[in-house]
Amino acid sequence: MTGADPPEHDPAHCREMFSHLSEYLDRELDEIACRQIERHLRHCDACRACCATLARTVALCQGMPPHAVPGDMAVRLREAIEKLRAGDRPAPAPHSD
Repeated sequence: MTGADPPEHDPAHCREMFSHLSEYLDRELDEIACRQIERHLRHCDACRACCATLARTVALCQGMPPHAVPGDMAVRLREAIEKLRAGDRPAPAPHSD
């Protein structure tokens, strides 16, 4: 396999493929979309490296033990999410030094 891109290679296609990479790795795409991504990955070293890196990152995250969010932080987080859903911007969180 060479690192050369096929004649139809287009950086815009890389961006489009990248926007579906998580869905691809999670097996959420239909067969046609998967084949298109796999074909692109066979010819694009940069996208193949990106896919491998993302897959490794996901595997590392999945291997991490779960940690509970402290109660007060969980409440603030829920409130911030609700404000975002309502279109409000949350106030910056205070820094604890």
